[in-house]
Amino acid sequence: MAYHYLLTFYLLTSSITFSWAQTKPYFPTAQIWETRSPQQMGLNAEQLQQAVDFAQANEYEGDYDLKVAILKGFVREPYHEIKGPTKDRGKPAGVVLKNGYIVTQWGDVDRVDMTFSVTKSYLSTIAGLAIDEGLIKSVDDSVGQYVWDGTFAGDHNSQITWEHLLNQSSDWSGSLFGISDWADRPPSEGGVDDWKYRELLTPGTNFEYNDVRVNLLAYSLLQVWRKPLPMILKEKIMDPIGASSTWRWYGYESSFVNVDGIMMQSVSGGGHSGGGVFISTLDHARFGLLFLRRGLWNGQRLISEDWINQATTSSPANESYGYMWWLNRGNRAWGGGTSPSIYYAAGFGGNFIIIDNEHDLVIVTRWLQPSQIGEMVRLVLASVED
Repeated sequence: MAYHYLLTFYLLTSSITFSWAQTKPYFPTAQIWETRSPQQMGLNAEQLQQAVDFAQANEYEGDYDLKVAILKGFVREPYHEIKGPTKDRGKPAGVVLKNGYIVTQWGDVDRVDMTFSVTKSYLSTIAGLAIDEGLIKSVDDSVGQYVWDGTFAGDHNSQITWEHLLNQSSDWSGSLFGISDWADRPPSEGGVDDWKYRELLTPGTNFEYNDVRVNLLAYSLLQVWRKPLPMILKEKIMDPIGASSTWRWYGYESSFVNVDGIMMQSVSGGGHSGGGVFISTLDHARFGLLFLRRGLWNGQRLISEDWINQATTSSPANESYGYMWWLNRGNRAWGGGTSPSIYYAAGFGGNFIIIDNEHDLVIVTRWLQPSQIGEMVRLVLASVED
C-alpha cells in the first residue's frame, strides 16, 4: 500500500514539474538556440514556407553597394553626404521565433549588415535604461536641464523634453555635426529658403521623422551617461541576452566630442549618412525576444516593463509611433487582420524586427522590399493554427 502511495505522489509531482517546465518561457543561451518544427509549435509548415518564399522573392530593389543606395535614396536632401561607415549589403535573410524557439530561418542569419533606422529602437532603449536608473528623472523633463552647453538654448529649443526627442515631435532647430535640421528629409514642396526659414512648431504638436534630431537624442544621452552608448548597450543588454561579439554601433567622423577630457564618438541613430548599428539577423532576434518577454531575460530584469509600455504607446502627434518603435495602428496599420498590438523597428532597405505578443512571435526580416512588409507578416500569421 505504501508503495502505491509513493508511486502516486511521484507521478503527481512529476506531472506538476513537467507542466511547469513546459510553460516556463524559453531563452536561448549564448551558444545554443534551439529549433522546433512549425508543427511542434502549432504552426502550419506550408503556410510558413509561403511567407519565407515571399520574403526571398520580394528582395529590396536598391543597390548592393549601400553608398550608392543611400545617395540615390536621399538625393533630394541638400548638402547630403556620407559621413560614417557603410557596408555592402547581403541577400534577403530572416528568422521567425515562436515561443522563443526558431521555427524557420532563411539566408545568412549570421551576416553583419547595416540596419539603418532599426538603430532608433536600440537608441530608445538606452533612454529607457537612463530612466530606469534614475539618470533621467522623467521623460517630461526638459533636455536643457541635463544638456546645458547651449544645444537647447533659446525660447523654442528650451521647451524640448526627452519625450519630444523620443517621439520625434521636438522640431529642434539647429545644426549638429555639420548637418542642419532643415536639410534632413525636407518637405516635397519649396526650396532651401523655405525650409531654412520655416515657422517653428510647438514641441509635441507635430511628428517629423528627422535623423539630425535623433542624433541629437544620442548626443544628449551621451552627456547623461558620460560613456559611449555602445558600451552601455553591450553591458546592459547585448551581453546579458547572449548576443554575438560581431555587432557594432558607429557615428560619423565628425561626431567625436569631449566628455570629461576623453574624446568619445556620439553615435548615429540611423544610417542614411552612414553609421548606425551593424548587426546580424540572429542578434536582432535576441533583442526582439527581450521585448517580447517584456524586458525579462531568463529571470533577469534588464529593462522595466513600464518603459516598454511607454515606448509602445501611441504618441500625441502620431498614432503610429511610440518612442522610436512603429505601431501597427493609425495610418501605418497593415490591416488584413493583423493585431494593433503589434509593434516593430523599421529601417531603410527593408530591415524589420516585428514583435507580436498576441501570438508569441518575433519576425526579423532583412532586405525585403519595404512596401511588402504588411503582406509578409500576414503570411506568417496565416500559419498560426488556433
